[in-house]
Amino acid sequence: MGKKASKATKSKIVSAAWRLFYEQGYENTTVDEIIALSGTSKGSFYHYFDGKDALLGSLAYLFDEEYELLRTQIPPQMHTVDALCFLNRELFGMIENRVDINLLTRLYSTQLTTKGEKHLLDHNRVYYKLLRKLVLEGQEKGELTKDKSVNDIVRLYAMAERALLYDWCLCGGDYSLQDYAASVMPMFLDGLRVKRET
Repeated sequence: MGKKASKATKSKIVSAAWRLFYEQGYENTTVDEIIALSGTSKGSFYHYFDGKDALLGSLAYLFDEEYELLRTQIPPQMHTVDALCFLNRELFGMIENRVDINLLTRLYSTQLTTKGEKHLLDHNRVYYKLLRKLVLEGQEKGELTKDKSVNDIVRLYAMAERALLYDWCLCGGDYSLQDYAASVMPMFLDGLRVKRET
């Protein structure tokens, strides 16, 4: 199986799993249902995942699929701070509407206790690559401060997003994640914006 076909198969499994988790809950979803909905085989499933629990870490890659779609929707002339706010707003809207908060909470708890791979910190993810590209371009255009490195800015942005998600989970989703982030992230990112002389 080629690399592209392999990625497509894994993506089908992840998408099907998270759709079922959202629709009927994690506990009520079986591996057989995931295989059936994804149109893959049991062999393919177990090639990528040890079992249903292993899919929890794949939520980070579901977010990456959303970022792949969103990157094409950023107008080239949009200010970097506005582009970062747009990505955050759209991703958090997707999370609020398509991801069960209990699963997100479980993902965060497993990432805190795991001794193995921490999917949320994998810098090879689309998420980090896109952020690095946007921040670098923003610095080159003179829109973002050069007082901090690209990696420092990306780290701060990712940390801010994780903090917002963590708090939303901690509060049981009793407020709109998307709306709250839309008021907080611009204030945070404004500190990275190059101020123009008036």
